[in-house]
Amino acid sequence: MTVQEQAPVIDANSFVASLPVTDVRSLFNQATIQYQSSNLGHGFMNFPVPEFIKDAATDIIQADNFNQYAPPRGVPRLRQALANDYSMKINRQLDPEKEIIITAGANEGLLSIMHSFCKPGDEVIIFEPYFDAYVSHIKMLNATPIYCPMRIDPETDQSEAFSSANYYIDMEELRSKISPKTKIMILNSPHNPFGKIFTREELLELGQVAIDHNLLIISDEVYDRVVFAPNELVRVNSIPQLWNRTLTIYSAGKSFGITGWRVGWVIGPADLMRYVTGAHAEMVYCANAPLQESVGIAFERAETNGFFQKQLKNYDRLRTKLMNAFDKVGLPYVIPQGGIFLLVDTSRVRIPKNLEFPEEIETRGETYKMCYFITRDIGVTAIPATEFYSKENAYLARNMLRFAFCKTDDIIDEAAERIQKLSQYL
Repeated sequence: MTVQEQAPVIDANSFVASLPVTDVRSLFNQATIQYQSSNLGHGFMNFPVPEFIKDAATDIIQADNFNQYAPPRGVPRLRQALANDYSMKINRQLDPEKEIIITAGANEGLLSIMHSFCKPGDEVIIFEPYFDAYVSHIKMLNATPIYCPMRIDPETDQSEAFSSANYYIDMEELRSKISPKTKIMILNSPHNPFGKIFTREELLELGQVAIDHNLLIISDEVYDRVVFAPNELVRVNSIPQLWNRTLTIYSAGKSFGITGWRVGWVIGPADLMRYVTGAHAEMVYCANAPLQESVGIAFERAETNGFFQKQLKNYDRLRTKLMNAFDKVGLPYVIPQGGIFLLVDTSRVRIPKNLEFPEEIETRGETYKMCYFITRDIGVTAIPATEFYSKENAYLARNMLRFAFCKTDDIIDEAAERIQKLSQYL
């Protein structure tokens, strides 16, 4: 892989004009406040950060050794902690000096990669549903997103809850979408919002497509610490023949429940990482220095205090509570293999005919109306799954809503009780 020689030219007016007046999260956050709804729409953790993580940050700031700029690659302690942790996970000894950089959140890591390897006119394969930042980053660089929807195994009984493993990518369909302009393929596992975890066999097939067409693979693994048994997370960069064309994005925010810290990292081969480091340095120079050091300490302490095991057990318990609530109502959902979201099919729900909608909801389709109704009348906020699809494929998510279960028990319990009110509208 080689970096593009021509710097991207951004048509700011065109890009801004393509954005909605109010983004989906702001729209439903406003409705949440207005109707005092239980907010399961936004995927941030509302539970307290563990003391050992907060203590690390407090101590580092008070010590006054990391309150100025960090090296663009990131503070050595965190890069070494990541090298120790991920070398075992991918069965490859990582070089913390050349194969790891710390970014201002996973999103900035993605943007640094895109600025390094994507130029105007290029095409980028993304699989639907997708994390919405993928599309905005691609379009901001005047490149073109090429959508390839995941399909449901035709033998799946969709009238009942079914596993996210039942979603798959049609390889023939994928290959039909690749052209000489195709440069990048973005993968996401554990997947947002389905919670699907790609198997080794699936990744080998996808990787062969990348090899055949000389594509860069961007692997979004920000939920790599939330994998529910008996599933196994197979990491793209652990497959030897894919290492040299894969850049993987991770998130301290998702790993430790500290989304406001905006610390992420990118791991990949040195010959690719030097370009990503350059783009990252030009955009932000470095991530938050004291919090980088604090995350490094958090990783070290998490090795002995069982933090990740305890956190996963808690997520699994909250996931079960929310699934049980929809089981009682009789609404099917996608059982996530990983991640923090539950996708629920609301096609059996009937919205009262006399319900009036604000203009911003009325003009955005039936799934937005369903989401607004459940926020207003049921008291639980979700996000329309159509938001994670292109217009031409949004029909695949009609009636599907995304609920986040990364919340405290009181919020989940309140939402579970309110969800029972849906029974009268079936």
